[in-house]
Amino acid sequence: MPRRTKILATLGPGSSHDEGIRELIVAGVNVFRLNFSHGSAEEHTQRAQTIRSISQALKTPVGILCDMQGPKIRIGSFTDDKKVDLVEGGSFTLDSEMDPEMGDENAVFIAAELLEDIEQNDTLLLDDGRLTLQVRAKTAHAVNCVVIQGGILSSKKGVNKFGGGLSAKALTEKDKADIKTAAALNTDYLAISFVQSSEDVEETRQLLTAAGSSAHIIAKVERAEAITPEFLPGIIESADGVMVARGDLGVEIGDANLVAVQKQLIEAASAANKVVITATQMMESMISAPTPTRAEVFDVANAVLDGTDAVMLSAETAVGKYPVETVKAMARVIEGAEKHPLAQRSKHRLDETFQRIDESLALSAMYVANHLQGVKAVICMTETGFTPLLMSRITSSLPIYAMAEKLGTCEITALYKGVVPVPFDTSQLDPSEVNHLAVEKLREYGAVTHGDLVLITKGDFVNVHGGTNTLKIVRVGDVIR
Repeated sequence: MPRRTKILATLGPGSSHDEGIRELIVAGVNVFRLNFSHGSAEEHTQRAQTIRSISQALKTPVGILCDMQGPKIRIGSFTDDKKVDLVEGGSFTLDSEMDPEMGDENAVFIAAELLEDIEQNDTLLLDDGRLTLQVRAKTAHAVNCVVIQGGILSSKKGVNKFGGGLSAKALTEKDKADIKTAAALNTDYLAISFVQSSEDVEETRQLLTAAGSSAHIIAKVERAEAITPEFLPGIIESADGVMVARGDLGVEIGDANLVAVQKQLIEAASAANKVVITATQMMESMISAPTPTRAEVFDVANAVLDGTDAVMLSAETAVGKYPVETVKAMARVIEGAEKHPLAQRSKHRLDETFQRIDESLALSAMYVANHLQGVKAVICMTETGFTPLLMSRITSSLPIYAMAEKLGTCEITALYKGVVPVPFDTSQLDPSEVNHLAVEKLREYGAVTHGDLVLITKGDFVNVHGGTNTLKIVRVGDVIR
């Protein structure tokens, strides 16, 4: 049975060569992440071309996600780029009037606009929460802090405020330029960092459209403000999916609150028929070790049981020593978790009514798939990938084969939980042959055998957006029309 939960892997110096990309796809990567925090436009474009070429050669549709850097809020640099040791109980100042390149053990530069959001007694977290400062006094241009948790601090590390509240626009000028690059390389997904509201998503969509792209937008939830009832519903509604970005989010809300928030975000996104990615430090020990820790195994499995569409690898595959081994290990953990009954049954929207015919057909098909004995697969003829997305919201042990002719649709569905993308050109086929040839393609894959039941959803007119209006149950080996 195909693995349902998808693997999203970040490319970097350790994995961007042709053979590395090929090995990662064979190991189980479904979508590649191009991290625009690093690398040039030319490097990202070349990587995208390599991914497309190799995935086509392997006859395995693989998606591309371009991840915007966003407004990472950072301190300045230390003199000669040295590191300083902040001692617990000591004093340290963040000063907007000092030279941005001349920090020392007493003070470092911070942008003046950030000081407006910092008050006395606020808790500031540096370097992803590794160091903690408490604001003791504030002047017109600086905040003097006491070190609560010390350690080594180097140049340009990130700054967060516990509880959130450091304001910065989600899209920087760099991001706006990078959106044009992402559109030009024909990305399938574009992720926006540090989203605060639905307005950030809408602005991104306008920029993408202007650049000639219809890429799906993933809102990265990593600010405390984003998870509030005031903003979260609008973010989920306006985006095509969300990413539970547990790094900065955990720093701002505290690790103790992160588990519950992860579950809430996955549930809320799934209920809204949106794709959801769980990210950050999922197998971080494998950057330098050939096997994961037990805690990492349980972390990945827990995300699977929560219902996430995909789990993401960052430094593990970008710069780690064991990128292929990491993907294989993650795939094994996912497959183990998907054997649990919680990963095979669903009551999603069981008591709701629907407004759309294609939505009703999609969910009806999955109800039949889960309750009719003998069903081995679901075939979904799709133009945009929307119907298989709806199907994938229903937890099931059965694979959904999204058969699409349109360029890019298979790559989009590569991220959806439980969906296997299958290129299927029906433009030259007689309509009476489509169902038969679709089932035969599954026989070629070894997905079904003689006597198995297969569900087929399609529209009266193939390759028409929103036209799914037919559900058919056929038996392999019978005459299929």
